[in-house]
Amino acid sequence: MGKIPPAFRSAIENPFLRKPPSLVPAETTQSPSAKPNYFPKKATKKTPFQASVKLKETQDSESSQASKALALFKSPSLSDAKNALDSILKRSKSSVDLSFHNSLLQSYASIAATDDSIAFLRHMMKIHPSFSPDKSTYHILLTQSCKAHDPSLAPVHQALNFMVNNGIQPNKVTTDIAVRSLCKAERLEHAVELIKELSSKQSPPDTYTFNLLVKHLCKFRGLSSAYSFIDEMRSSFGIKPDLVTYTILIDNTCNTKNLREATRLLGVLSEEGFKPDCFLYNTIMKGYCMLSRGSEAIEVYKKMKEEGVEPDLVTYNTLIFGLSKSGRVNEAKKYLGVMAEKGHFPDEVTYTSLMNGMCREGDALGALALFKHMEEKGCSPNSCTYNTLLHGLCKSKLLEKAIELYGVMKLSGMKLDTASYATLVRTLCREGRIAEAYEVFDYAIESKSLTDVAAYSTLESTLKWVKKAREQGHSI
Repeated sequence: MGKIPPAFRSAIENPFLRKPPSLVPAETTQSPSAKPNYFPKKATKKTPFQASVKLKETQDSESSQASKALALFKSPSLSDAKNALDSILKRSKSSVDLSFHNSLLQSYASIAATDDSIAFLRHMMKIHPSFSPDKSTYHILLTQSCKAHDPSLAPVHQALNFMVNNGIQPNKVTTDIAVRSLCKAERLEHAVELIKELSSKQSPPDTYTFNLLVKHLCKFRGLSSAYSFIDEMRSSFGIKPDLVTYTILIDNTCNTKNLREATRLLGVLSEEGFKPDCFLYNTIMKGYCMLSRGSEAIEVYKKMKEEGVEPDLVTYNTLIFGLSKSGRVNEAKKYLGVMAEKGHFPDEVTYTSLMNGMCREGDALGALALFKHMEEKGCSPNSCTYNTLLHGLCKSKLLEKAIELYGVMKLSGMKLDTASYATLVRTLCREGRIAEAYEVFDYAIESKSLTDVAAYSTLESTLKWVKKAREQGHSI
């Protein structure tokens, strides 16, 4: 049938668990007179990377000067950058502030290697003694170092060591910036390595950073990697998963249709002293509904009621969708009254789910009546509602009603989805109404409902099938 939109929101993303080898590099020894390296230093090649650089135009003079400076940072050459900075400062008639220096550093660091960026910042501090970098300045270096094309964390360590040696200690914000930047650069292994290293040096992640990394591990490395990470963070640093973490894990297992593991995690969550909330129950219910397991979805609904968790609109929409999909439309209809009693009124998602189920059972006229009832209640149908009903009417051979509905869609400029377009074209061709099928094809192209190739392919294959059936004397 027509597509049903994800009315039962996907749950938030969450956590990890396993024991990989130690990722914390050994400390390097230094002479007592030297400043200690807070982070291990590894030999590394300069690997400057090019990036387009833009600076917002603003009214104040400092930003304007920085914009001019940007035009000079066309290469990662440190000497060129120093000359450009010296020239700008000589021409500057007004005082320059922290934001001015940070803008210049951001501009240069985006195209230069980390060690050159550090050298450039040192030069800024030397020629302008009144400039005192703060944590935001060092975080600029850190962010750019995470983007470096390096097989190790050496550039990141460079930035962190420079920050610490200048009296700025990493904190939770530092950890968050580094982990997010590494995840964005698709360097998950390095993100895991660094978060453990920072945790060992009294800069552990907060729950938001922890769960962000868990989410990325689940998405790109699988559940086992997430479990390993969670286990090690718990055993080594006392950092425990929270309710959001378990929600991420459970959502991941539901999305992969591993509902047995989702149920196990629900038990673990309770053992840890967390009470599942409505969102978490909705996530598990959604998993059962996607597998057309309506009975299990009802059990989840009952359990949440027993636990004193009040269902919301998403709960009822999810339940009605699941029951409708599994062929239990009459049961689904009963929950319309239940949800209304609880103050949750049906929306376009609720009605579309029911129409989809009714059309699956061959009751397209009932779905059409529900469509009219929906409008009478002041609930506006959406594109999915129209496509679902159009598909159902065609499948039930109610072509005239389908054409009437299609006319309304066309007048509204509404797009056809793939299923409803294909069904309408095939039904028209079977009835010998080829010209009308071509008209639907033209509209699908004009409205950009489908690509030219997809729309033509459906029409062509249908015409060939009709021709072949007629040649063989088959009834169509």
